[in-house]
Amino acid sequence: MTGKRSIIHPALVLVALAIGVSAQARLVPVAEGWAKNQINAVIFRKNSVTSFKNAQYVAFYDEDSRVVVAKRELGRTKWQIRQTQFTGNTSDAHNSISIAVDGRGFVHLAWSNHNTKLNYARSVASGSLEFGSMASMIGRTEDKVTYPEFYSMQNGDLMFFYRDGASGNGNLVLNRYDIKTATWNRVQDNLVYGEGQRNAYPQIIADRKDAIHLSWVWRETSDVATNHDLCYARSSDGGKTWTRS
Repeated sequence: MTGKRSIIHPALVLVALAIGVSAQARLVPVAEGWAKNQINAVIFRKNSVTSFKNAQYVAFYDEDSRVVVAKRELGRTKWQIRQTQFTGNTSDAHNSISIAVDGRGFVHLAWSNHNTKLNYARSVASGSLEFGSMASMIGRTEDKVTYPEFYSMQNGDLMFFYRDGASGNGNLVLNRYDIKTATWNRVQDNLVYGEGQRNAYPQIIADRKDAIHLSWVWRETSDVATNHDLCYARSSDGGKTWTRS
């Protein structure tokens, strides 16, 4: 079995690969990154490293709070590194970066989102580290975005989850990117609805059959001590309908 995981060191961005059951993890240095807090390595960060065909991609903030993306050929240690035109509010460790590559090789990037307007961009070409201007996805319910997460589907489409609202008062939103039309579509406005009184803190995974598994706890206020109950739901049709356990 081949396992892959990413490690982001506070001062130096690294990628660790473990190939084979008996193989040891190998650290592959990328570049120096932001080190004044843990924004490049927060525990809730998703999609810090991703692979497509024979290429691997990472994204991180540098010492000037610039969003940096890097790419390498799998099996090699040399990275192609590009400092993008985007910056983030690195003083708030919630503003982590999320990346994904769609089925046509375009890189998608979301960054610096903590109860703020959506920061999102897509690469200008397949496999490129150059990005176009910031853009909206749907154009609505994108003013209070937190915890952006991309997930890849077997046909190359992407799923995008985020919280609309604040801690203790927010809803879970789901968009889908169609590689055939190169457009985003809204699947769920309020997948998990907080009723204006609470919000869900979710964990999500898409399996090899495109089933989406969602677990969450409720939080009544911004205080973590108000977390309660563990819930679960699953969708086998791309998030349109859900069943509970």
